[in-house]
Amino acid sequence: MENLPESLQRKLASDFDQVAHRYDTLQRFNPGYSGDLLLSAQRLQAPARGRILDVCCGTGLSTEALRETYPNADITALDISSGMLTTAQRKPRLRNVRFIVGDAMDLEKSGAAGPFDAILMAYGIRNVPDSDLCLQRLHAQLAPGGRIAFHEYSVAGSLWSRAVWNTVASAIIVPLGAALTGSPTLFRYLRRSVNDFDSIPAFEARLRRAAFERIVTLRMPGWRNGIVHTVMAEKAALAVL
Repeated sequence: MENLPESLQRKLASDFDQVAHRYDTLQRFNPGYSGDLLLSAQRLQAPARGRILDVCCGTGLSTEALRETYPNADITALDISSGMLTTAQRKPRLRNVRFIVGDAMDLEKSGAAGPFDAILMAYGIRNVPDSDLCLQRLHAQLAPGGRIAFHEYSVAGSLWSRAVWNTVASAIIVPLGAALTGSPTLFRYLRRSVNDFDSIPAFEARLRRAAFERIVTLRMPGWRNGIVHTVMAEKAALAVL
């Protein structure tokens, strides 16, 4: 996976601003989308009253999954697109969530400094300028023993998974996204970004280089099996002397 130029990241933020008002409508046509996010939130196994960060929260669909799973948690949600966050903030179920317009590459500067007991990042790590640096900084914001879950596409290394993804993207996601939002360029980019992203073994290796431990990857049910994954990891706990 090549790093994303910062100029493209800024363009992505602008593109997401433009489609924010129809983004949730589009995801209703994506079978399993919300259920998969809920499954990743459950797999995160955050403390019931812990401090949780939702990175790249978009319109708050991932945040809703966290709130349903952890109704008493202190949740902060961050996204680089102000338009997506505006949509998220209108959702009644998320009225007690702290929303921040900010950059996943610099959480402290964005006002989302840790330590957090748990972090969820859904569909975000393949869209940052420097994935390795982002992982290091996410690790730094976790409390010792804290857990992180990446809810992400990965089709590299599997001809079947890649074929299914490209069929679904070409036949449904790109044309439907273009029809609903008027932005075909964004959805073509999303298709390419999935094709270009790491294989699961390669991403797990990145996590190890960023000092994460206890790395486990679980698949999703249905047609997303082998395409969408929950990749979980932990930060080492403090040694007891």
